[in-house]
Amino acid sequence: MFAQSALEKALHFLRQGGLVALPTETVYGLAGNALRVETIARIFEAKNRPFFDPLICHFASVERIRQLIPGLTADELRLLRHFSPGPLTLLVPKPDQIPALVTSGSPYVAVRVPNHPMALQVLAALDFPLAAPSANPFGYISPTTAAHVEGQLGGKVDYILDGGPCQVGVESTVVRLTANQGIIYRQGGIPQEALEALLPGLAWVPASSLEPSNPTAPGAPGQLSSHYAPAKKLWLSPTPSEVPAGLDPSDAVFIGFNERSTLPYKQQYLLSASGSLAEAAAALFGILHKADAGNFTEIVACLAPETGLGRAINDRLRRAAAKRG
Repeated sequence: MFAQSALEKALHFLRQGGLVALPTETVYGLAGNALRVETIARIFEAKNRPFFDPLICHFASVERIRQLIPGLTADELRLLRHFSPGPLTLLVPKPDQIPALVTSGSPYVAVRVPNHPMALQVLAALDFPLAAPSANPFGYISPTTAAHVEGQLGGKVDYILDGGPCQVGVESTVVRLTANQGIIYRQGGIPQEALEALLPGLAWVPASSLEPSNPTAPGAPGQLSSHYAPAKKLWLSPTPSEVPAGLDPSDAVFIGFNERSTLPYKQQYLLSASGSLAEAAAALFGILHKADAGNFTEIVACLAPETGLGRAINDRLRRAAAKRG
């Protein structure tokens, strides 16, 4: 299916404790042996990621997760089996084999099975899971192509597996189950409605409604208020016809959901001309990369409908805008 030489190179580096950027259905991940603390430290160093922000561990299958973490509950297994492989991450009690550095000291580890044939082929050939946060400098736009990785990390990664553009385009949904609740730590590629339909007996709630936000000890990956941000300032506008106070649209780029602005922006992009949330999610980070590289000073974006994948799109835009100033 893929060039065997490329896969063999990736496996060689991973078995030696190296770092490999590999594609998943969500974004490209910066992968390394999740059981080797020296490799985990290299991931944090390459991304300039603070050690208080935990990582996600990727497995070849749900059964591989069970081998390392045998005490999963019936609901946890049902959730994993239904949405795996796919953009769902589950927080479960951390086994001793996982270094505390992976979870930033939390008693829970984030696990998932990615839905990309190249990632699955790599994982199946290894006898350890891979810790793999997004393959970009910490806080910046997530990469959805191999070119994005090369442009942002360059020589900090041992090898880049090119699996084409990512199909989902926003990171995985991160959840944890209790006896009566499903706690959503990050909106992502699995909409909340799908979770509610599978486990209707649980009350699905955002983690922020239960736990005070702690910028130096997030309970799960992807919770920091400022994240996924371009270098240029990004502003949110309630409608395509409104412009943030004091901003000159002739020196800015506009990103709309499915409607262009009538204002004289220097450049305009649409996430989905047809209004498809799935298409918009897949396009989001790629368009942010283009906007950040363009010849203008600021970016203005409109939010998507606050439903389904729109929640994940809006979450990323709000976090990107939080970096402003």
